[in-house]
Amino acid sequence: MNEKIEIPLSKIKIILLLIGALIFVVLGIFLIIEPSTFLTSRFKSENIISIVGIAAVSFFGLCFVLIVKKLFDNKVGLTIDENGIIDNSNSANIGLIEWQDITGVKTLQIASTKILILLTDKPDKYIDRAKNGMARKVMKTNHKMYGSPLSLVSTSLKIKFSDLERLVIEELEKRR
Repeated sequence: MNEKIEIPLSKIKIILLLIGALIFVVLGIFLIIEPSTFLTSRFKSENIISIVGIAAVSFFGLCFVLIVKKLFDNKVGLTIDENGIIDNSNSANIGLIEWQDITGVKTLQIASTKILILLTDKPDKYIDRAKNGMARKVMKTNHKMYGSPLSLVSTSLKIKFSDLERLVIEELEKRR
């Protein structure tokens, strides 16, 4: 019997991410409008403070838009079946990641976020599937820095990271 595991998106986690992005956009706006308020002995230039504000508004504004889109996404966040993994938890949806292409799994932590790296011997196959240039660039950077363009996080899923990690490792071992 073919087992299909579906992990839904967590609307609560997505709303919290949305609030966080909004806070950084608002902070960035204050940095742009009133840079003199933020002058310190370390940050002595209003121009630098304004540039940081512009960067914050640009980056977190984009994050805000992508998070809003995800909030109204009714697709399953992550699907695991006999063919592989379909990750719809972020904006770089690349379709099916086939079990036969996954050579291993490793976990890394950046700040407080844990990331499950799916090692593959076919990185270009998945990088080429990226639907936009930004996603492709992120995947290429991930491949250079972490050894694979493929990664999973539980940030927007209704699952704890430790459970996601265990589940993926167990499913990968079943298919070897």
